[in-house]
Amino acid sequence: MIVFRYLSREVLVTLSAVSAVLLVIIMSGRFIKYLAQAAQGALDPGVLFLIMGFRLPGFLQLILPLGLFLGILLAYGRLYLESEMTVLSATGMSQQRLLALTMAPAALVALLVAWLSLSLAPLGVAQVQKIVAQQDALTEFDTLVPGRFQSLRDGTRVTYAETMSDDRVNLGGVFISEKRFNQDKTKDRAPSVLVAEKGHQEVQADGNRYLILENGYRYDGNPGEAGYRAIKYETYGVQLPKPEVSQEVTEREAIPTSDLIGHDGLRERAELQWRLSLPLLVFIVTLLAVPLARVNPRQGRFLKLLPAILLYMAYLTMLISVRGALEKGKLPISLGFWWVHTLFLLIGLALMYWEPLRLKMASRRAGVSRG
Repeated sequence: MIVFRYLSREVLVTLSAVSAVLLVIIMSGRFIKYLAQAAQGALDPGVLFLIMGFRLPGFLQLILPLGLFLGILLAYGRLYLESEMTVLSATGMSQQRLLALTMAPAALVALLVAWLSLSLAPLGVAQVQKIVAQQDALTEFDTLVPGRFQSLRDGTRVTYAETMSDDRVNLGGVFISEKRFNQDKTKDRAPSVLVAEKGHQEVQADGNRYLILENGYRYDGNPGEAGYRAIKYETYGVQLPKPEVSQEVTEREAIPTSDLIGHDGLRERAELQWRLSLPLLVFIVTLLAVPLARVNPRQGRFLKLLPAILLYMAYLTMLISVRGALEKGKLPISLGFWWVHTLFLLIGLALMYWEPLRLKMASRRAGVSRG
């Protein structure tokens, strides 16, 4: 029991540290992407952390298996390097016994991954889709930040407002620059610039929104050219485009698992199998990690780390590729992901029993040669 607690603590502590680092890296990259959308006016800055919170279960369901895999490699690699595993082996600790003890924390991680993939992740995706739908209903006016130039329409339109009322109704010191194209959109035309002392938003009966500018000028063309025009106006209406928020999730990812069971759709059945594959992934990577963590103290603890990571990436890449093939009907849904799991299960069993078998055969040959 003491050995079990010691090994479990080593694995879980290393798992927590590795998973935390991976989570920070992934969420930082994703947050930068959302932040860029907010800077372009496609997202309200106030919902960024809310979106990240709802996306957290989806990140964790993929991070935890990798964290467990690396945690076993690093924790057990240190024990081999410091000859602690040698002492345990001398007391009768076999590879099979070590694997059985490791499966206990792996089962805990698998239960957590199952909870995430089957329940929390779909719920989080559904909430993200609601937020995105709400953002799609916003306009450039709703996401405008006073005192900052805001780019929309892939950079073809830039809007600026010096001041904005607290209720986001009235603007002051408005500047709008928009690129114009020919009908075939192959050649730029001269830009159009609008400036106004103030402006306010109006909603028409058909739902379209307009920014009504007052006391300003419209400039068409490039200064110095023959076609350059400057028009003074008292009132000018500009239709407000809706920001386009890029979605990284699909509708089926938001479907509750209970609704996927018994569904006839090809994509839905593939999604169900994917969710069930993630907890199974935890047990198989544990089987792979235990023999891969075995190192010679003179070789160093990181000798097998790179090949082990490549093996894990091959496993996950195959699962993702099979998921895409199943959704497109290129593979029979009855085959599913199970052949991939079986393949790496056999690889894990080979790694588990090959080294002891090789040592046993070498010992027998040495005994025969002495005889």
